[in-house]
Amino acid sequence: MEQQSAALRAMNDAVLAIAAEATIEPMLQRLAHAARGLVEAQYAAIGVPDGEGGFAQFITSGMSDELIAAMGPLPRQHGLLGAMLTSPVPYRTSDVRRDPRFRGWWPSAHPQMRSFLGVPIVAASGIVGALYLTDKVGADEFDESDQQLIEMLSVHAALAIEKANLYERSRELSIVEERNRLARELHDSVTQKLFGLTLTAEAAATVIDRDPDEAKAQLRRLQELTREAMEELRSLIFELRPPAAESEGLATALRKHVDVLQSVHGDAVALSIEGDAEPRGSAGEVLRIAQEALQNALRHANASRVDVTLRAHDGHLSVAVADDGVGFDPQEPGLRSRRLGLTSMEERARALGGTLSIESRPGAGTTIVLEVPR
Repeated sequence: MEQQSAALRAMNDAVLAIAAEATIEPMLQRLAHAARGLVEAQYAAIGVPDGEGGFAQFITSGMSDELIAAMGPLPRQHGLLGAMLTSPVPYRTSDVRRDPRFRGWWPSAHPQMRSFLGVPIVAASGIVGALYLTDKVGADEFDESDQQLIEMLSVHAALAIEKANLYERSRELSIVEERNRLARELHDSVTQKLFGLTLTAEAAATVIDRDPDEAKAQLRRLQELTREAMEELRSLIFELRPPAAESEGLATALRKHVDVLQSVHGDAVALSIEGDAEPRGSAGEVLRIAQEALQNALRHANASRVDVTLRAHDGHLSVAVADDGVGFDPQEPGLRSRRLGLTSMEERARALGGTLSIESRPGAGTTIVLEVPR
């Protein structure tokens, strides 16, 4: 009874840890660690097929980085690795080398393995991966209770993988939508500016003989329109190719982004930087959250003022985006389904080990604050 309770507690901890991850690779790593610990296996792995006979991801637990590097590229779907992806039925044996599907192929650095437990990960869409456990610690083989635990974990793993896939697809759709928006803006902007340039040039040509002063005025207007067109095009191109926060630093990248917004919205957008506000290895994700919050304020809030504050304090980094726009009720049912940007920011914040707070109410503006450890 005590052993069963310990297993259930371990399962609960594993499920909570997996659910906390928004992106697929860290979630798979937690899953592999959890599976190995649940059944006391020497090694564990989880494979997600790529649809072309290989693995899109193949994450291991129990192997050092040096050993993984020495084994070379990702394995193909051969032998029992592939068999677990063709049938939803689990499989276990005391010696994997006796199985007729075992091909006897090992990279020279690969550990020799005996006992084996394989459990397919089955989602509504079909088999989306498999859990592989080898070399039961303290016993010759995995038993029925081990298999039941991994089967239970595989159900949660299927949901987690589907969730991660949906999250990635929603991000891709958001990127496509944003690029389409920018393409439309670029098309409209270029069309309008070129039309204005054409009319001005025609007007200058018409009056150049009878009214040289008016022609000069039209040419000056032509120069002004050309400069405006160049600035607007630079802004849109910058949005298509945003600054690289990881190479330039978060403060520099955010300042450049705000500079571009100011060229379009003027003094409505302001930035304040306090302290040495550089995170360790997560600048790109922090910048994306800030950009999403700024985009929401400028596109949806009808704000006349947006203040951005980047601040370092007490081992933490905070980014606050405050606007004086129309506001909304953060607790409104169904809000997250309509505003995928909020969900995306919250999931990114959790993936960084941080928090995202949203303070808003109708008619009173919105303040979004990201807090992450440095």
